Amino acid sequence: MKFVCDGLTLSEAVMKVSKACAVRTTAPIMECIRISANGDGVSLLATDGELSILKRMKAEVLEEGEICVPGKLFADFTSKLLGEEISLSTSERGLEIKYRDSGTFMQTLPAEEFPSLNFEIGENSFVMKQGALKKIIAETTFCCAQDDSRPVLKGCLLEFRDKLEALALDGYRLALSRAEIVQKSGEKSIICPARTLLEIARMLTEDEEEVTLYTQGGMLLFGSETTTVVSRLYQGDFIKKENVIPSRFTTTVTVKRSELAASAERAAILNRGDKNNLVTLEITAGGVKMTSVSDLGNVSETVDATVEGIDLTISMNAKFLLDALRALSEEETVISFNGPISPFTLRNKESGETLYLILPVRNAA
Repeated sequence: MKFVCDGLTLSEAVMKVSKACAVRTTAPIMECIRISANGDGVSLLATDGELSILKRMKAEVLEEGEICVPGKLFADFTSKLLGEEISLSTSERGLEIKYRDSGTFMQTLPAEEFPSLNFEIGENSFVMKQGALKKIIAETTFCCAQDDSRPVLKGCLLEFRDKLEALALDGYRLALSRAEIVQKSGEKSIICPARTLLEIARMLTEDEEEVTLYTQGGMLLFGSETTTVVSRLYQGDFIKKENVIPSRFTTTVTVKRSELAASAERAAILNRGDKNNLVTLEITAGGVKMTSVSDLGNVSETVDATVEGIDLTISMNAKFLLDALRALSEEETVISFNGPISPFTLRNKESGETLYLILPVRNAA
C-alpha cells in the first residue's frame, strides 16, 4: 500500500474515526484503525464492537492495499503534520510515514485480523431535516445514564411513528422531545446509544437538508457524503413515560426562563463543590424565591412568576434544573409540581414538543 495525501485532510479523518477505537480491550486489533487504499481514495475504519465509523478521503493512491495501525497513536502523530504533504506506505517494518525530508515507522497489524462489518443496513428508513434531528439529539442525550449499572439507560428510546419521539433518563431526571419526520418506510422503536447520536449530531451541518436513518435488526446506519456511522442498538425494556410523567399537578409556575436560569446559576456558585449542589425554590403567590446555603455563604433572591395552586418549598440538584432550562427554547417556561417530594416537570409554555422531569431532593433542613 502506498498513497500521498494532505496532512490536514488525513488528521481530520483519523480524528473522526478514532472516536470508535476501543479503549479498554484485550484484543489489540480493536484499538486500531484499518486503512484501505484503492481507486482514487483512502478509507479509514474503526470499531469498538458497538460503534463503527467509516471515513473516506481523497488521496493519490500509488499502490492499493490495506493495513491496521494503533488508533490513538496514529491520531496523535498525524495531528502534528497538519501543514505537510504526507506519503504513507507499508513494508515489512510496518507503516512508513514520510514528510519533507523526515520519516518514521509505526507498528502495524494485518488487515485480515480486523473484524468484518456489515454496512448493508436498509430494512427501515426514516427521512428527517438535519436541524430537527440535531435538535432532538441535543434536547435528550444529556439525560442518558453514564454508568453501566443499567446499560439500556445509556441510550435514547427513539420511536418513529407519526413523529420521532425521543426519551432519555438516568434515574434522576427524564427528557422527552418530538420532531417531524419527512418520510418513513414504517414504524419502529429502537434504543440507540447516546454516543452514537452525538457522533451523528456532529455530522449535521445544514438545517434544511434532509438526511436518512436506516435500521435493520439490532443495527442503525447513518451516512453523509464521506462518513458512515453504524451502531449496535441496545436490547431491553425501556421505562414507559406514562408511568412516570404525571398528568395532573397541584402547583403550576410560569416564569421567564432566562431570569430563573440566571438566578439558579448564582445560587449554585456557593455550593458548587457539594455532592448534591442543592438549590431550593420557595413558591408562593408572590413569585419564586431561590435560595442556597453552604459553608461558604448563602444566596436568596426572588424571581417574578405567575403561580397557580398550592404554595410549596422544594429542593433539587441545581445542575439538573439548569440543564433543563438551557435546553428549552422559549422565553417562558411552565414548571409543574405535585408537592415537595414528587417529580416535577418543565416545558415550553407554547410548544409541547419538549418536556423535562426532575426528581427533587429531600432537604434534611
